[in-house]
Amino acid sequence: MVLDLKDKRILVTGGAGFLGRQVVKQLCDAGADRDKITIPRSREFDLRSMDVCQKLSQNQDVIVHLAAHVGGIGLNREKPGELFYDNLMMGVQLIHAAYQAGVEKFVCVGTICAYPKFTPVPFKEDDLWEGYPEETNAPYGVAKKALLVQLQSYRQQYGFNGVYLLPVNLYGPEDNFDPRSSHVIPALIRKVHEAQVRGDKHLPVWGDGSPSREFLYVDDAARGIAMATQSYDEADPVNLGTNYEITIKDLVELICDLMGFQGEIVWETDKPNGQPRRCLDTERAKEKFGFVAQVEFKEGLKNTIDWYRQHAE
Repeated sequence: MVLDLKDKRILVTGGAGFLGRQVVKQLCDAGADRDKITIPRSREFDLRSMDVCQKLSQNQDVIVHLAAHVGGIGLNREKPGELFYDNLMMGVQLIHAAYQAGVEKFVCVGTICAYPKFTPVPFKEDDLWEGYPEETNAPYGVAKKALLVQLQSYRQQYGFNGVYLLPVNLYGPEDNFDPRSSHVIPALIRKVHEAQVRGDKHLPVWGDGSPSREFLYVDDAARGIAMATQSYDEADPVNLGTNYEITIKDLVELICDLMGFQGEIVWETDKPNGQPRRCLDTERAKEKFGFVAQVEFKEGLKNTIDWYRQHAE
């Protein structure tokens, strides 16, 4: 059954962010009325407050919960307590408030960090509970994974239609390029750009380059979320990814190549690697609501690099 978004009142938390702006665009492309989409800003609406969650949930038909306190390995090591508390409280209270308000559908966007540190590759959704997440991002991952349990239990007890999506690492234009909190692709693009500006001959990179990652272009991720909002109504979590795996070493070399950096890469092996491998099994999304990623990785990287160079100042 496809949900007609035409007259739906939709709340998109995090809707002004990197992913959120694209999700709002995709929802409108799928028939939603932009005037009926509410985007709460964190400076005005603190989702860690139950009163705020209850206020926002009133008179909404659909809630897409994208808001998160998130960052790379550095932030995860520095603020594990904050990441656990903020993400848990935002999600738990918003889901409960949505249930209380009689919201028709709740779409929760989780995180790939919820998977166990050692998960058979490609990651299948059924392996989500086979172990503890990688230590550096476990507080964030566990907090987000708890929301899956909440949605499944609310479905079972109250018949509440909540679905849970697991997008792999995102990238694309307008990403967060702040070195204190950015993820690997924007962090590397900025690092290479600044090394070029300074004329550096060496590029220091955390770890030893051996871990692998999978990346999903932001437009693809947003399209997948919009498709699930319309066409997925089951309790099982669903991966959103490309099923394309690349090592950090190959990623760094590719970015250097695309940006024309000629210097030497220096691996800082005293710094953490993070999870050893990441690559998703993407069959369930394809089978359940027809989602397949479309943007080829090199093309997506070029778009991201071009955007950053235009906005680097």
